[in-house]
Amino acid sequence: MEKINYRKLGKTGLEVSKICIGCYSFGQKQWGVDENESVKIIRKAIDLGINFFDTANVYGAGKSEIILGKALQGYRDVSVIASKVHHEVGSGPNQSGLSRLHINQQIKKSLSRLNTDYIDLYQTHRWDYNTSIEETLLALTSLVRNGKVNYIGASTMYTWQFVKSLWISDKLGLEKFVSMQNQYNL
Repeated sequence: MEKINYRKLGKTGLEVSKICIGCYSFGQKQWGVDENESVKIIRKAIDLGINFFDTANVYGAGKSEIILGKALQGYRDVSVIASKVHHEVGSGPNQSGLSRLHINQQIKKSLSRLNTDYIDLYQTHRWDYNTSIEETLLALTSLVRNGKVNYIGASTMYTWQFVKSLWISDKLGLEKFVSMQNQYNL
């Protein structure tokens, strides 16, 4: 078997395995992978040298984060966790999007489910057309400065949205997205 190679995440000093384990199917009720099998997959990945795991607050209605948190107990210092925020988590107003309120509510829940004090890479899951990018970036910058998040990234955005985000971050002296998770995978 080929040895796992590592790469810097963007221009950061953080080293991640070239292979990232996507945890979307962990905890899914109908067609997903159950908790025991999920833990086996995660532990096998760690044994093979894979240190990068991607989840989101909505995968399996939060169950994916719970499973990942359990599986990484004792391995947190050698693991890189990426999670996301944006999608609807309940009915009523303020239950989705990238407002400061929603981001702050969801980071607390994600940290609790993951059983960790920080998330390595916290990503916006989509562009929020109803919230200014300034508000979103200010909220994310606050998370970095308070030690709840190490880096911020984006997922599934148009190029112009990503460039606008970087420009606003630069203009206002805010944290910049260090990565873009495209909508393509293996």
